[in-house]
Amino acid sequence: MSTWSTNTSVSESPEAVIDVLSDPEIIRRWSPIDFELEELDGERLVAGSHARVAGRLAGRRTVFDVDVSAAGDGRFALTASGPIDIEVEYEVFEDEAGTDVWATVSVTGRGLIGRVIAHATDTLLAGGALDKALGRVASEIEDARHTPALA
Repeated sequence: MSTWSTNTSVSESPEAVIDVLSDPEIIRRWSPIDFELEELDGERLVAGSHARVAGRLAGRRTVFDVDVSAAGDGRFALTASGPIDIEVEYEVFEDEAGTDVWATVSVTGRGLIGRVIAHATDTLLAGGALDKALGRVASEIEDARHTPALA
């Protein structure tokens, strides 16, 4: 298993961060991997929800079952299971300047195909994909703050 971590700070509340992390339409904009949402039991990811997504990793179409274990109280965590397992956890901590956001991704591959896809995913993460994704999360949060609410 390989594990990757990064962090950033944003000038919004922990709740605003969790909102960006759990909205499927916004996730598509910041995710390091393009994906299609095939199924979701609800409109957003909440603790206990299940989704099915498909995307391309290592040149192969891959399908993942996503189970969300936490989506509030300063934590957003999920496991995506497919040819590889991806465990994702975001922790948010309020401070005087806003919110510190910590992201951790762990990747495990099984079998020949799983190991090949896990290696490709590790290469993507080693190239800074998690840092870039967290930067896009921060941008989405800032954009939401400056976008007027619809009446």
